[in-house]
Formats: sequence, structure tokens, C-alpha cells
Amino acid sequence: MNSQPPEYAARYAEHFAMERRDGVLVLRMHTGGGPAVMSLGLHHAWGEVLREAGADLDNEVLILTGSGDAWTGGLDPTLSDRPPAQRGEDRYDLYRDGIALLRSLVFSVDVPTIGALNGPGYHQELALACDLTLCTPSTIFDDTHFRSGAVPGDGQHLVYQELLGLKRAAQVLYTGAGVGAAEALELGLVNEVVPDEQLLPRALELATEIMAAPRSTRRLTHAIVQRPWQRRLVDDLAFGRTHHLLNT
Repeated sequence: MNSQPPEYAARYAEHFAMERRDGVLVLRMHTGGGPAVMSLGLHHAWGEVLREAGADLDNEVLILTGSGDAWTGGLDPTLSDRPPAQRGEDRYDLYRDGIALLRSLVFSVDVPTIGALNGPGYHQELALACDLTLCTPSTIFDDTHFRSGAVPGDGQHLVYQELLGLKRAAQVLYTGAGVGAAEALELGLVNEVVPDEQLLPRALELATEIMAAPRSTRRLTHAIVQRPWQRRLVDDLAFGRTHHLLNT
């Protein structure tokens, strides 16, 4: 397959490595080549890069994945050093960027999407809201906001409610208990559990199968698959986000 990054790859190189193979764009999060560290910069870049990738007509399938053995790996330690006044400004940015994160994926990307979760981490909702979702055996799905005194409304909660149902989602949110890969497959959170070394090859294999269909068929099928997410986001995303930030 022909392989080259899109022209805008350099603008996002700090947070994402990109490779496009015959219309299939692989968007891989990273920090210094390893697992992506959660920072304000990454949080902002997610919405931006998804909008730009969605507007690029040369992209026909989008694969989202991470680096190393974690979807994201820890928090930027400088976040706690910011003065209170700056943290107040950060709160609005967190609201805006938190909304843009899922909104850009669901409303701005018009091609089939595959989430390839290479391990645990923050904001797994991005991969879970893709049309198809793969994960590795070590991947754990959880939300520890409530357990740490925060409101679980940053987007992960919304995906759990949609995919797990209200009762299972409530248990995950209140207890912070993790859902392992095998259980996630059984419960319908993911489509496949794939060995680490086979994760990206399997995602590319699925992308190749999707690419065999006519362009209009691919894009219109994606629109149908994403329609429930669009309704869910319009109804609930801003509500959860504001409640999450109210006491964070």
C-alpha cells in the first residue's frame, strides 16, 4: 500500500503520529513517542485534529490508537502547579475542548472509524464511540472520578450509559470498578479483543474490508451507525460536562 502522512501532520506532531495508507488514516496518540500523557495541549489537540482529518477528502477510513501499552499514560504533572486564577481560565478551556473532543469525532468525521485501544487510559470514549472498537487483553475500562470526589460527566459516562445500559453504567461510575477486556467484549463495549501485536494489523484488515465497498456506501453507512451517538451528544454531552466541571 502507498503510505504517507497528510500535509497537516506536522502541526500535530507533538501529540499525534499520522500515516495514511491508500485512504486509511492511522492517527496515533503519543508523548515523545511513548504513551500519550494527558495535558491541556493534548486535550485541545484532539478536537482540532479530528476536525481537520474529517475535512480531508483524501481520508476514507480513520483508525484511532495509542502508543506503547497504554491508550494514555498518566497526567501532566504541571497541571497542579497552575495558579488559581489560571485554573479558572482553564476550566472554560476544559469545557470547550471536552465538548469538542467527542463532537468532532461524531459530527465532523464522515468516514468509517475504528478505535484500536492498546491499553488502559483516560478518555477511552473516543475509541468506544467509533463505529468499530478493538482492544488488547490488558485494556481496562473504568471511571474513577466519583471515587476521587469528582463528578463523572466528562464523556466517558455517556458512552457507558449508551453501551452498558443504565444500571451497569451506574455501578461502574459509583464504584470505579474496572471492566476487563473479556467482560467488555461480553457486555458489548468492544467488538474484538486482539493480542497486542495484532491490534493495528487487525484494524488495518478491517479498514481494507470497509474500503472494498463503494465510497458512497461507506460514508452513508457510517452516517447511519453514528446517528445514535449524534442524538446522545446533543441531549447529554454539555449537561454532563458542566456538572463535571462544577466541582472539579
